[in-house]
Amino acid sequence: MSFSQIEWDCSRCGSTVTDRRKYCTDCHSKLTWTCNGSGKSGLYTNYYRHCDRCSYCTPQLEEEKQQQFQALNDKQRPWSEWRRTGASCIQHTGYDVEQVQELYSMCEQPLINYCSHRSEQLTNSTTTSYLSPMNLLVVTLWHLKHYHTERYIASELNLCQPAVNYFLSAVVDILHSCVYPELISLPADMTNRRTPHGHEQNHKLIVDSTFIAIPEPYDSEQRKASYHAKSSTNYALKVQVACDFHHRIVHVSECYHGSVHDITILRESGLLEHVNDSVQIIADKAYVGEEYVANPRNKPHGRELRNEDKNFNRDINSARAAIENINQRLKTYAILGGIYRGAIDDFHKATKIVQVVSALCNLNLNKHPIRR
Repeated sequence: MSFSQIEWDCSRCGSTVTDRRKYCTDCHSKLTWTCNGSGKSGLYTNYYRHCDRCSYCTPQLEEEKQQQFQALNDKQRPWSEWRRTGASCIQHTGYDVEQVQELYSMCEQPLINYCSHRSEQLTNSTTTSYLSPMNLLVVTLWHLKHYHTERYIASELNLCQPAVNYFLSAVVDILHSCVYPELISLPADMTNRRTPHGHEQNHKLIVDSTFIAIPEPYDSEQRKASYHAKSSTNYALKVQVACDFHHRIVHVSECYHGSVHDITILRESGLLEHVNDSVQIIADKAYVGEEYVANPRNKPHGRELRNEDKNFNRDINSARAAIENINQRLKTYAILGGIYRGAIDDFHKATKIVQVVSALCNLNLNKHPIRR
């Protein structure tokens, strides 16, 4: 496609070019462009810089990119195959076609910008060696859901492994900046919300920690810091998840070493800044010690619990079942449910992954709630 504002020609042989390319097909010298709107001209290497700054060319450039990537979305695999049936889409990504389209609408422009940058870098290539915006999204969802190795993904998509490593990291960053704030946030009206929890209408949030198994660290200090008895490897990263009584994730903490105590994570998460007499948290006995955190009541030494205390504990444990179910749903994403292969000391990246997966889990919770 050629812009009406841009004319192409070869300064060496004088031939006129009808479509945009980098080199002249006759003499193989670099082409020059002329913008009819602004009167500016230059070599191909300065073309995109001009289009980004020129008020005449920018809208047309964006339109061309949109059309180019839309066509690529429709014909490039794996999306061209997975979108044919809802079952195939769910099998690979964990979401139906409608949900994938919803996710894409949240982060479409950053994905297009990333693809534009990649396509400019690969202008000399005769084949399309980059993924379309939609395929970047669905392959990343596929990776998070099944946690295939980058080597396997590269072989399936005919890409090099470093390229896969790079775009998976980039798309997780995009999802974290676009999807996570959209799907996970503390309700602004928590104080006024009514909760179906007996007479305890001040209970608004439910909190629990979960872990991500990691390989055994080489360093003895790291082994000590990362120890977690419930992990299949005995070592883990730990993260805290909070949900409301609509059973939606509303807060996800940063990642910590597996040995860090739950109450420490709660205190450092910033969640306690939002609690008061009217907004209290339900948690297990690992969170004893905070004023606005309700825990199951302990049996007095040598005596039985009163019926009132038994009923209170029953209500607390019934409410806590929701966050435990949510944590189990998070583990259905193999990147969290399996053994994490990323750098175990890169808590920033691990936190992004957990928060992105939590946001994606919320999308499914909206469609397939825990309790009706």
